[in-house]
Amino acid sequence: MPTQTTVVLGIEVPSTDPVFLTIVAVHIVLGLICVIVGAIAMLSPKQPGRHPLMGTVYYWCLSAVFVSATALSLMRWAEDYHLFVLGFLSFAAASLGRTARRQRWPKWVGKHITAMGMSYVLLLTAFYVDNGKNLPLWRELPQWAFWLLPTAIGGQIIAYTLMRHPLARRAWRMTSRAS
Repeated sequence: MPTQTTVVLGIEVPSTDPVFLTIVAVHIVLGLICVIVGAIAMLSPKQPGRHPLMGTVYYWCLSAVFVSATALSLMRWAEDYHLFVLGFLSFAAASLGRTARRQRWPKWVGKHITAMGMSYVLLLTAFYVDNGKNLPLWRELPQWAFWLLPTAIGGQIIAYTLMRHPLARRAWRMTSRAS
């Protein structure tokens, strides 16, 4: 039996169910908020004010994205279970990064940067895996690129940030001296 679809802005949504479409709409808005406030947090000075505020907004919106992704995945499990896995990993990474910072774990800065960065990368990976085939330029790429490019690019940015952040560098130097 063929799946009925709804076309929104040229993108096929694999359902005509109003509940599914409502959850998709909420999911899209929350995902866009995550992308925007996550970028603002990353690019803001790491001091009280904008960075922690945008990081908190990112975390709670990502929590809601994970809830909506879970609902959408459950409604179409055979087709979308991989999106649930990516959502879970993104939320788990953000929770780890947030906890490392809030509880001041040993070497928390590096853990915070890595986990929050990977959370953002996984969020983008889920988006590209699900929507890359509909996006200009991205539609020209093979499917495997949707899975690997966000990590290849994001991993380089995370590594660069770890090498440049003064607290992360100091923690790394102290560890290398001790060994």
